[in-house]
Amino acid sequence: MVALARARERESERERERQRERERERERERERERERGREREREREREREREREREREREPINALPPILDGACESERERARERERERERERERERERERERERRREREREREREREREREREREREREREREGSHGI
Repeated sequence: MVALARARERESERERERQRERERERERERERERERGREREREREREREREREREREREPINALPPILDGACESERERARERERERERERERERERERERERRREREREREREREREREREREREREREREGSHGI
């Protein structure tokens, strides 16, 4: 009688464990889907950046704002220098953004690793509980 009750209890514990495992798998799948969505967004942003880059390349190098059309050569040279400086600043900003994205990606990877470690710890804990309950 007692053995039957224990067997039922062990079976219900195994069922609860299977249920928890299915839930963890669903959560992992949701996380993978979120990560794929983030990756698609990053890819769209990279494509927009490439398109902006192609657009800049199509612009004539010596194109000046219309207001400077009649300006003297030294004024045009200063305007070109200001434009080059603005372009360098835009490039620095793009580089900072890429660095921020790399930091965010490293942080996400560390968080995933911490979650895997917590999951391994929970699994070890369940294993100890199972071993303890069989020693009755």
